[in-house]
Amino acid sequence: MKLYADLPGRRTVQILADVGILVWVSLWAWVGRLVHDTTMELAAPGRQLQTAGSGFRDQMTSAGDSVRDVPLVGDKIAAPFRQVSGAGTTIEQAGTDLVDAVTKLANILGWVTALVPIIIVGLVWLVLRGRFVRRASAAQRFIDNAADLDLFALRAMAGQPMRKLAAISSDPTGAWRRGDEATIRSLALLELKDTGLRPPVSAKSAA
Repeated sequence: MKLYADLPGRRTVQILADVGILVWVSLWAWVGRLVHDTTMELAAPGRQLQTAGSGFRDQMTSAGDSVRDVPLVGDKIAAPFRQVSGAGTTIEQAGTDLVDAVTKLANILGWVTALVPIIIVGLVWLVLRGRFVRRASAAQRFIDNAADLDLFALRAMAGQPMRKLAAISSDPTGAWRRGDEATIRSLALLELKDTGLRPPVSAKSAA
């Protein structure tokens, strides 16, 4: 598998792109975490309700327990305190519901903030890198010696823009049919450059 180009300039760009995608992912992961933590600050009132409700319930329960031992009327006096303590439980539950709702919202916002830009840029990077790896790996199997340049010259004539072919020869097809080595090599190098590969050593020395 051919992961990086042979040509120094293109290989440097690929390495920088790979490093860049890692930085991009790290950046948006941090932003997503920041959004999550900032949103979670909205849960502060809910936590206050939890604390207030729990404290109120405990105080009313404690007060009821304190008067329960009063002779004859202790239970009657304690009953209202026990009933009121239920309001503390209701307040605490409201606080818990608020905290749960904010937590869900913070999780959704955090993940969406991080994943959307990561997925968009990541898919573009993956497609481009995958296309290069596929093309370069396939081409690498066909470039062992100078004779293989003929195949890449043929691919160049089939796929390269006409202006680039004209810059090499006014009649690239005729030159290829005649076996013009200089034209064939120039055409092959044009295709190899797009693939990110170097010509075989024998082809260089033949020049």
